[in-house]
Amino acid sequence: MKRREFIAATAAGAVGLMLERETSATESPGRKNRPNILFIMTDQQHAGMMSCTGNKWLKTPAMDRLAASGIRFERAYACNPVCVPNRFSLQTGLMPSAIGMGQNGDSARATVTDEMIRQSLGKLFRKAGYETIYGGKVHLPRKMKGVQNLGYRNLTGDSRQGLADACAEFLKGPHTKPFFLFASFINPHDICYMAINDYNRTQDKPPKGNTDSKTCEAVLDSVRKTGEIDAFVEKNCPPLPANHEVPEAEPECIAQKYINPRPFQAYTRQKWTENQWRLHRWAYCRLTEMVDREIGTVLDALRQAKLEDNTLIVFTSDHGDMDSAHRLEHKQVLYEESVRVPFIMSYAGAIPKGKVDNKHLVSNGLDLLPTLCDYAGIEAPEGLHGRSLQQLAQGKDVEKWRDFVVSESQSGRALRTSRFKYTIYDSGKNREQLTDLRNDPGEMKNLAELDGYKDVLARHRQLLREWVERTGDRIAAQYLSAET
Repeated sequence: MKRREFIAATAAGAVGLMLERETSATESPGRKNRPNILFIMTDQQHAGMMSCTGNKWLKTPAMDRLAASGIRFERAYACNPVCVPNRFSLQTGLMPSAIGMGQNGDSARATVTDEMIRQSLGKLFRKAGYETIYGGKVHLPRKMKGVQNLGYRNLTGDSRQGLADACAEFLKGPHTKPFFLFASFINPHDICYMAINDYNRTQDKPPKGNTDSKTCEAVLDSVRKTGEIDAFVEKNCPPLPANHEVPEAEPECIAQKYINPRPFQAYTRQKWTENQWRLHRWAYCRLTEMVDREIGTVLDALRQAKLEDNTLIVFTSDHGDMDSAHRLEHKQVLYEESVRVPFIMSYAGAIPKGKVDNKHLVSNGLDLLPTLCDYAGIEAPEGLHGRSLQQLAQGKDVEKWRDFVVSESQSGRALRTSRFKYTIYDSGKNREQLTDLRNDPGEMKNLAELDGYKDVLARHRQLLREWVERTGDRIAAQYLSAET
């Protein structure tokens, strides 16, 4: 070899070695152009609360814009229809029962392990070289010890317009590496305080004094000050839904363990008038529009920063709201309004525009982590029960997608298949509920006791038993064996 050739070969080898070392230290080969990731989450927004779903009682241009630029999954479900359990799932890809959690009150005793934290979203993305930022509402199990412990830089604790503005400022700033921005907004969660404050007034108590309550009260005061509430309701408020009444053979556990222990919920179910329910629906729309404007601020900043072409955007909510179905507001029960959530993905040039997937069953808590890792080229932890949505989002065929999705709650489990939904509770009469969602989307008729559905019931029982065993759900295992 000539001297010149030797020098060239040596130099090339040295450069190659340096690149190999740099790549192995920060990322695996083939991930040079990893996308930025913007994850946007609202609180307590059911799947139908967007104008792009055909809901004519509100306008959500920011959410609609996202749906028009990507894919909306129509059959997306929360792992648990309350904040802390499902937010745990979103960070870890695990069911809340993995830490013994069924409701927010289990936060202190939830058995979160160091391994779960090491394999959580923020930790995985930071280790892979992403800048990881979290802003807004947190509400995680106590042993997770906040977002900094999960690998994020805390952008702001504000979960309203302050979060939108902070996200916009971050997006417009310089970026030396890909980022993962987790934006957690509070609304339309403030709707909770309409029922709470109405009940307080019946007890000669004032409305709650926190920001959430004041925001809800301000929305309602805009109507109350007119002095013509009935006329306003008749002209402006959504009608009652077709499934407003209590369902036939409703599981007794719903009243015993979900509603009656919270006096304000028992009060609203028994005492609210049609106009109060309709006004509640109207206020829920206005609070959803409020958070939509905040999301619009973030999306506008992303566009102004010219980051749209290399940013995967995912939008969902932590759980839904009953929105007057079955004479209920709030969440926590396993009815569709409470467990089915919006789920939209947008990525310019990678996800086709304006698609609606109304076939595949999605679990937002289980599928988020594997999906984001897939796009970023990060190896997801082993043993998770979720799946990446990347191929579905791209409109590609996916071999053997899941046949069902499961949601948990404090005293029950729900299993949704393509057509049917099976729910079982841990106590009371009518513990089992079987609904034909194709013919009864409002869940008004319980088929569990009908002879013609014995085979369907048996199949769904078996699917849930197998799932409980596979996921190690010791809570449900205690009462599944007692089913009739």
